[in-house]
Amino acid sequence: MAVINAPRGTRDILPAESWKWAYIVKTASEVMRDFGFREIHLPVFEHTELFSRGVGETTDIVEKEMYTFTDRGGRSITLRPEATAGVMRCALENNLCAQGASAKLWNWGPMFRHERPQKGRYRQFCQIDAECLGLAGPMADVEVIALSLELFRRLGLKNLEVVINSVGCEKCRPVYRQKLVEYFDAHRDSLCETCLDRLGRNPLRILDCKKEGCGAIAEGAPDIFDSLCDECREHFAQVRAGLERLVFTYRLDKRLVRGLDYYTKTAYEILSGDLGAQNAVAGGGRYDNLSSAIGGAKVPGVGFACGLDRVLLVMEEQGCTFGEAPGVSVYVAALDEDSRGAVQVLTYELRKAGISAECDTAGRSFKAQVKAAGACRFACIIGPEERERNSAAVKDMKDGTQENIPLSEAAKYIREKL
Repeated sequence: MAVINAPRGTRDILPAESWKWAYIVKTASEVMRDFGFREIHLPVFEHTELFSRGVGETTDIVEKEMYTFTDRGGRSITLRPEATAGVMRCALENNLCAQGASAKLWNWGPMFRHERPQKGRYRQFCQIDAECLGLAGPMADVEVIALSLELFRRLGLKNLEVVINSVGCEKCRPVYRQKLVEYFDAHRDSLCETCLDRLGRNPLRILDCKKEGCGAIAEGAPDIFDSLCDECREHFAQVRAGLERLVFTYRLDKRLVRGLDYYTKTAYEILSGDLGAQNAVAGGGRYDNLSSAIGGAKVPGVGFACGLDRVLLVMEEQGCTFGEAPGVSVYVAALDEDSRGAVQVLTYELRKAGISAECDTAGRSFKAQVKAAGACRFACIIGPEERERNSAAVKDMKDGTQENIPLSEAAKYIREKL
């Protein structure tokens, strides 16, 4: 019988890599704390309607990529493809933004999309997500962009580019939409089948097409900045001014619309020069109509998300450090069979003191135990003489020195040396 493998597009995160994930999440937690964001945890599945109404029925995510099933109660359930809709649902359901209050929330965890697996992109992937709810002003947009850049700065990433755009609002977008329909209709013979379908339903999505022919046509499309209403134009000007005030360089891209329908006004991405064609390591923007789309009161919002797989790839490509690799600090070895009980007790005492420690549980020889201790900073040896004196021989594997230390003082002695 063949071994059952993991489903296509998923992978196991093994110990050699998992500690790097932990480092990224720990760094993110520290940055979020410094920016005043509080951590929440959301269900990994939601009612399908949350995403079809919130993310948009014409998006690739909803049309092609969601993992949707009917549960035993006959309800349509979807594994979350992204976090923003869930965060907004959480805020509305728990009255986090009641009576004009604001909430700065972040979370991390697995998302699910049925798409073609490729470098740094999987069908189950992990994202860090931050959302600023209840604040409509442009300075909230600047803060979210600054938050994502500070995260990457602390992780040591380089060669990054900030790309921004405005996608307008419900007042000015219809004007721009009509301009796009007229422009792309004149080039319909050169559009792919997907973009022909988008032409009648959501022409802004054509700007996001990755196919070379459609991309070349989109480059000549009308500029959205000529269609922005006064409010959107001023909002975007203030976002740009805020970025410049913080000495952040950026590039304008009229084709940047992101892949979700809930965006309004500001949209942005952070691109890496080390990922090839699929080069976005983070993306986000403003979504002032999402709350009403899912049935709640109007709550403005702005946020971003980044994929841990992508961030990890860039960090490894650029030679970034991940802090100290995990390892066992102390190996406690039994010189003879009668010393194994004392070894087990000392090992547990070291662990209670917050010192990583290991001992043999397989009945191996003393020689095999000493070999295992070679990867640790200290080796503690207990034999008949040490039991008699209620002590342990503590050897520093770094410089070769060895001292007999009372068992009651072993943890303190080792901690001071680490």
